[in-house]
Amino acid sequence: MQFTKMHGLGNSYIYVDAFKEKLLEEDLASLAVEVADKNKGIGSDGLILVAPSKIAPVKMRIFNNDGSEAKNCGNGLRCVAKFAFEHGYVKEKTFQIETLAGLVEATVEVVQGRVVNVTVDMGEPILTRENIPMLGGKQDQVISECFELDGEELFVTAVSMGNPHAIMFVKDISKANVETIGPKMEKDERFPDWVNVEFVEIVSKNEIHFRVWERGSGITQACGTGACAAVVAAILNGHCHKDEEVIVHLLGGDLRITWKQNGHVLMSGGAEIICEGFFERK
Repeated sequence: MQFTKMHGLGNSYIYVDAFKEKLLEEDLASLAVEVADKNKGIGSDGLILVAPSKIAPVKMRIFNNDGSEAKNCGNGLRCVAKFAFEHGYVKEKTFQIETLAGLVEATVEVVQGRVVNVTVDMGEPILTRENIPMLGGKQDQVISECFELDGEELFVTAVSMGNPHAIMFVKDISKANVETIGPKMEKDERFPDWVNVEFVEIVSKNEIHFRVWERGSGITQACGTGACAAVVAAILNGHCHKDEEVIVHLLGGDLRITWKQNGHVLMSGGAEIICEGFFERK
């Protein structure tokens, strides 16, 4: 199987051209686990297929490093956009990508035939408890809601960007308990589909620090949908403002996020090729 390893701000996946490679559906989950293994595989946060679509020029399918399939991935979308354009599957600089969460629009910035930046219209955030989904509570929206976990009172804002996110604001991002709170909240019964867990420090109305525990992957260098959800949560809590770009500092680098007045969230950032090669299954 030919592969391309790419990353968006350090959030790395193994990308497979499903226009050319013929993979069996029943093998995809185990293949994701194999290629993600840093000791016996290639090493990554998971597997992404760049595949044909009946409703868009290209389709993205994402499998986490535990084999579970995800609906959306912001960093993955930027890499898929770069891959599709540079491999000639799309000709226009603005095009749609099909995901399990729906269609998204990507715009590539090209210099000498290479994509150097990608802006993705991530659509409108889902803010209703039922559709995130999150159980319990009396309010339809989950904004700074008290969330008891192992006797500790945490305050959570819940947002879905096609996948669920639980965002908490902290005073010092360097002291955020990502490794302890993350896995416990991820699989808490109040999140029937599990949840991505984000920790955010407000620097200013146009700048935040961000750490994430990703559902199915654990601590990662970056999470595009999480960065979008974090900015939405910051605006809902009055820390930032709509129509103003917010720079999100992730472990792997920076993303630029804007929640527009029309309700759509725009995400802008880079995508990089690490290496290409062939993988032989054991």
